[in-house]
Amino acid sequence: MTVEQNQPEPAEARAEQQAEPSTAESAEHHEQIEAAQQDEVPVAAPADDIDLDAMTADLDGVDAALVRLADGTYWTDEVTGEPIPPEVLAADPIARRS
Repeated sequence: MTVEQNQPEPAEARAEQQAEPSTAESAEHHEQIEAAQQDEVPVAAPADDIDLDAMTADLDGVDAALVRLADGTYWTDEVTGEPIPPEVLAADPIARRS
């Protein structure tokens, strides 16, 4: 037995050994990934289910909110001029009335 055999392995060698998964672990991991990918089925909404009017209204609301933000009136009720409570804007960022 030499002195070299009694010394502990360098940390780098131990880290490399720990980082290398066994063949069984690699196969199992690969199977888990494949199973997860099979569960993921992209679902596209049929064209009949898309409400373009609602989407347009939402985008118009966002545009109006951005204009109000730039003008400094975002936090103000458009009709009464009263402040819109932060919790109202947190629940509906495009709210124009409180």
